[in-house]
Amino acid sequence: MLRRLISTVPSVVLFLLVALLTLPVVAVGLSWLQFDAQAQSILVQMLQTVLPDYTVTSLLLCLSVAFGVAVVGMATASAVTLFEFPGRRVFEWALLLPLAMPAYVLAYAYTDFLQYAGPLQSWLRASFGLQGRLLPEVRSLGGAVLVFTVALYPYVYLLARTALSERAVHLMEAARLLGAPLSRRIRGVALPLARPAVAAGVALALMETLADFGVSSYFGIQTFTAGIYKAWLSMDNRIAAAQLATVLLFFVALLLWVEHGAQKRMRFATGRGARAGAQDAAPVQLRGARALSAWLVCAVPIALGFVLPVLFMLRPLILGWDNLLWDKFFGWALNSVWLAGLSALLATALAFGLAFAVRRKPHVLTRAALQLASLGYAVPGAVIVVGLLLPVGWLQAAAPQTAVGYWVTATVLGIVWAYLVRFSAVALQSLQSGYSRIPASFDDSARMLGTPGLGILARVHWPLLKRSVAAAGLLVFVDVMKELPATLVLRPFNSDTLAVVTYQLARDERLGEAALPALALVLVGLLPVALLSRTLRSK
Repeated sequence: MLRRLISTVPSVVLFLLVALLTLPVVAVGLSWLQFDAQAQSILVQMLQTVLPDYTVTSLLLCLSVAFGVAVVGMATASAVTLFEFPGRRVFEWALLLPLAMPAYVLAYAYTDFLQYAGPLQSWLRASFGLQGRLLPEVRSLGGAVLVFTVALYPYVYLLARTALSERAVHLMEAARLLGAPLSRRIRGVALPLARPAVAAGVALALMETLADFGVSSYFGIQTFTAGIYKAWLSMDNRIAAAQLATVLLFFVALLLWVEHGAQKRMRFATGRGARAGAQDAAPVQLRGARALSAWLVCAVPIALGFVLPVLFMLRPLILGWDNLLWDKFFGWALNSVWLAGLSALLATALAFGLAFAVRRKPHVLTRAALQLASLGYAVPGAVIVVGLLLPVGWLQAAAPQTAVGYWVTATVLGIVWAYLVRFSAVALQSLQSGYSRIPASFDDSARMLGTPGLGILARVHWPLLKRSVAAAGLLVFVDVMKELPATLVLRPFNSDTLAVVTYQLARDERLGEAALPALALVLVGLLPVALLSRTLRSK
């Protein structure tokens, strides 16, 4: 009896941890149980005032970004996969560089350089005797579409490139032998093969777009995420914030359904003969104007998404070098590293435990727990904030003498909890990928030799999963460093991070001072890009 009771402890701990990770989403849903006359009045007011604007703006933004990332991601993936031209090998990894650039940093860089008082328009007016505004307003819906497109197209590029590299070259060669011209091969072979990958990449990019707060807030765009913060922080109305968060969750769930469906359609079988044929079939050699066109297709997104923004931020950084707040910068960096390191350690340990539990007992309950824990990355940071603070408010109202509000809002407990909800899925995906490469026969052999469950974990799994664990920790570390919405609200007092300080300085139009922490975030963001590039090259 005692042994059976002890054996259930890991399962109980597992489901308690999963419950903590899913609490924010559940709390947002349960907020509708408080739907009384006041809540109805608030909902009616929002329907008559802000909700139509939030809906129309968010839909226009998503449709425009979807078109942009699909075109740019598919074009760049096709160029480096199907064709051979000068610089192709460099572009294969360089096209990933915009992943290192947070979207809100791109927004600050372009605003500083292209605004009315920026260096470009000032130089044009001084050089050619022009007056007034010479370029469209950067802080607009169109500017946000440009920022999100050049920042998020790598999601489509990565998935489309993977889909095309597996079979497209081989099938394109077969179509060529059958007499099909190049345009028909691309239209009839490459595009249908990459369509599910493009759909999945677009869904991921739109999740990031809906979750964004920095760009929409800085550009003054009325999206759902900006509306949630405005309702909670400016209007002090948590019911309105919860209702907006529910609407945002609905859109995210729809995108998640589209992404899962696209991922299933991507799982077509590829035999050994097809892979061998794909290796034997060479990409189409381009020369002259066609080679230049392919080169520009790849170079322009890199320039817009990484090279130019870095140069734009280096200019105010160099001009204001003597006024930089170096002493405060090291404090911000230390806070960021501390929170990111702690969160990465806990998220990796949690993901390791979940992945091992599914490996050891792959029944319906453990798989369901794993799926629930994996949903966090799709939930926007603004929704997580509302979902964490709502139950804290309910508990504080029911038991005012408790100090739960202090522990969640004035210590690292609340912010680390939010990080674990959002980024444990990142570590979990890396660990699952590592476990998929370990045959189940290894576990069977260890058990036959008398090794218990934890012994298998320590002696068999851990040596084979060290690289996956390191990759999981690195990815979570970088994501936490760049996270803005949750950090902005839940960070402890006097614990500003690089992301928060970058946002605050840019909001105050101190873009020269914002350049230093922004470039530090970009430098940190290059670490997973280098890891991903190395993985793709090895494959």
